[in-house]
Amino acid sequence: MTATANATNSGPDLTPPGLLRPRAVTVLESALELVRKYDVPGPRYTSYPTAPHFSAACDRQSLLAEIAEDNQDASLPLSLYVHIPFCESLCWYCGCNTVITGKKGQNGKQGVAHDYVTLLIQELEQTAKLLNRARLVTQLHFGGGTPTFLPPEEIDRLAATLKALFTFAPDAEISVEIDPRRLTLAQVLAFRRLGCNRASLGVQDTDLAVQKAIHRLQPLSLTAQAVAWLRQAGYQSVAIDLIYGLPLQTVESFSRTTREVLALNPDRFAVFSYAHVPWLKPAQKVFDVKKQLPPASEKLSMLVAAARILTEAGYAQIGMDHFARPSDELAQAHAAGTLHRNFQGYTTRAGASLYGFGMTSISQTGASFRQNEKELEAWAAKVRAGELPIERGLVITAEDQRRRSLVMDVMCKRRLSYADLSARTGVEVTQAYAAEFASLTDLEQDGLLVRDAEGLTITALGELFRRIIAMRFDAYLGSGPRNFSRAV
Repeated sequence: MTATANATNSGPDLTPPGLLRPRAVTVLESALELVRKYDVPGPRYTSYPTAPHFSAACDRQSLLAEIAEDNQDASLPLSLYVHIPFCESLCWYCGCNTVITGKKGQNGKQGVAHDYVTLLIQELEQTAKLLNRARLVTQLHFGGGTPTFLPPEEIDRLAATLKALFTFAPDAEISVEIDPRRLTLAQVLAFRRLGCNRASLGVQDTDLAVQKAIHRLQPLSLTAQAVAWLRQAGYQSVAIDLIYGLPLQTVESFSRTTREVLALNPDRFAVFSYAHVPWLKPAQKVFDVKKQLPPASEKLSMLVAAARILTEAGYAQIGMDHFARPSDELAQAHAAGTLHRNFQGYTTRAGASLYGFGMTSISQTGASFRQNEKELEAWAAKVRAGELPIERGLVITAEDQRRRSLVMDVMCKRRLSYADLSARTGVEVTQAYAAEFASLTDLEQDGLLVRDAEGLTITALGELFRRIIAMRFDAYLGSGPRNFSRAV
């Protein structure tokens, strides 16, 4: 039973407006069977096929040929991703690819940042030679690690290279991930000079006990200061990132966290499920699974409680884990059925080829994926040698592309149209994937989706189980790596 259960043990009402509609679960107890049934490991589907199926054996020439093919059409937009891996300390829950620098002092940090930016510039220049210079950049994202590890002068140096090598669309979305704990106004202004108009702030949880448990002390005042600086500097959108399912969290404490950051009036929220993968991220072994981590049923009720708070405050739920004001372009894209998903999560910039820079970053063209070296020295050595720093990749088949359409529609849309999918894939989907559609019967009976002659609709309850629905169309689940986090 959750911490918010009332004295009669009947459980809290988990029916926030617009969240749980068809076959609604009105109390936690009635949702428990679905949680038990569907709490299985599964991909997050930021791509299809998913990253575990990339291979070091993938032919490098095939990947270069895909880059050349991708650049035949000058009208195809570009999405750029720049990975800044450095963090001064490790947050123990973290699943990102990071390099922990420790407290090197200002001169030490500047040296690390300068050397990394120098290599980034070399990689950008090497890749730009392969691209059609007439293509417009419609999206640029700085992720990490901690992008705000870079001092202002290095941000400016990187900005000069990006502007020299690429042409940005007038309405390009340029965003940066921010750690409020180590942010200065000078950095906010430097990223703004670069053109940043969106920022996402890592908060995760405001409860002191939880912060101590995850090794991330962050007073709410620091987050509030960061938001104020961003607003004053003219950023168009400010997002807050939260994580549910962390050690020592309860429904009550996470609800309090949600209300506290809601008071900062952000434009978007990302409310992510904690992925416990200690076999991939050894630092997570510090958590006592039985004593510290909430069970799946309580994790689900945390998400539902947060969704209730945010929807009652006027935010629209986007896919599994995003919330945005109805006027936000993310909410409008979701309503229009034009939402897209890539390695940065949900986005409105559909149809763009993704080119990633920095260690461990992933690139995606229409028919290929490639990932950079995940170790800093291996990445640096290839860049210095004038090579694209590719560690592994995948050239996808026509069948992969068809299934990708199905999987991504499940992840991004409320309504899937058989006619639309058939037109885009070139096959009659109800015939080509008859077995997969037949496998949805139990999900329909459990109220996760509704089918009719024209297609299927994911219900509000089904929003919580999108990954489970998408898994029914994944041809790779029966083979290869299965080291995924749990789907609930």
